[in-house]
Amino acid sequence: MIRHVVVFRWNDTVTDESLAALSAALDALPDEIDQLVAYRHGSDLGLADTNHDYALVADLASTDDFAAYRDHPAHQAVIAEHIAPYVDSRVAVQYSWEP
Repeated sequence: MIRHVVVFRWNDTVTDESLAALSAALDALPDEIDQLVAYRHGSDLGLADTNHDYALVADLASTDDFAAYRDHPAHQAVIAEHIAPYVDSRVAVQYSWEP
């Protein structure tokens, strides 16, 4: 199993409305991308000043499934429309794990 973890820090142009639109767009991805085994995301709770603003965790069965998710047109559209305009920094990691 591959776990994909991404955290974002938003720029000053992000709004509550843009975050709601991002959340809705991300919620739709599991119905569009068959390779997603599990998919969770959400805003940081603000428990530490050094945290990033938003996190996403996706589980996929294989590296090929990760590549299919990464390159899927629906995923790329979410990035272009709901993430790229607002992201200040992004950190990601993919690692292997056994359920």
